[in-house]
Amino acid sequence: MEKIYDLVIIGGASAGFSAGIYAARSGLDAIILDEGMGGGQAATSPWIENYPGYEGIGGMDLMMKMKEHAEKNLPVEVGVHVESVIQSDNIFTINAGSRTFQSKSVIFATGAKYKKIGVPGEEKLTGRGVSYCATCDGAFFKGKKVAVIGGGNNGLTEALHLKHVGADVTLIHRRNELRAEQALQDQLVKEDINKLLNRGVQEILGEDLVTGIRLKNNATGEIEDHDFQGIFISVGEIPNTALATSLGVELQDSGYIKVDTKMRTNVRMIYAAGDVTGGLRQVITAAAEGAIAAMSAYNDVKMPYWV
Repeated sequence: MEKIYDLVIIGGASAGFSAGIYAARSGLDAIILDEGMGGGQAATSPWIENYPGYEGIGGMDLMMKMKEHAEKNLPVEVGVHVESVIQSDNIFTINAGSRTFQSKSVIFATGAKYKKIGVPGEEKLTGRGVSYCATCDGAFFKGKKVAVIGGGNNGLTEALHLKHVGADVTLIHRRNELRAEQALQDQLVKEDINKLLNRGVQEILGEDLVTGIRLKNNATGEIEDHDFQGIFISVGEIPNTALATSLGVELQDSGYIKVDTKMRTNVRMIYAAGDVTGGLRQVITAAAEGAIAAMSAYNDVKMPYWV
């Protein structure tokens, strides 16, 4: 007979590791499954200065410390690609290639992926001046000239955040009009943030570090080179929700998993935590959500909430 875990946590980053620690210490028989090596998007951050207890630490170092901590409490299996999750008779069957796991409950800590613009220089200079998160990396660019690529709410919010931390900001958008809500556009004007509209990004310039950006003026066809020390790409995220939605889990209008204050979804014994639920999308909030989700799972497995 297959072993039946109390809880399977899908995703091994700050939310998943935190959930695992709290679950195991509460007495749940739990396991973490991660398709990578653990750490998620945070592991790609070159330097983190806003996680309490560390004045500064590399993203990979912080994630590996979390992984090591989790491994002292429960199994953490990496390189496990979950292909499907099926619910039957109040048991979840998690299929991962030739392997199968069964569980009474599941936490989706599957994260999200930043949308990329797919131009030369983007991959090479990620972490070397190219960033996808102003809240994470903005402080490194105080007093420096930076560009934000994006014309939606997220793009303008990132531009305003960078302005507030002391960067010299220019907003770049491929259309002639911004898509963001009017209140954010008004704030952009109030803060006197530069705009380059109707420009398409052709290339991010630099060898070891970002030195600028090459744009095409969509109205004239002219190619323009502009000097910048940082490029913040804010064209959206894709939350990893496919496994959850296959089970009937509801999403927010924004595409992220819809949860209540206890990180419960609309499907009994299914929880979600971290970037896949939207919100601030920071290491500290993901870890907090993982802890809440684990304690909700504990209550529901050991002291059933659902009737």
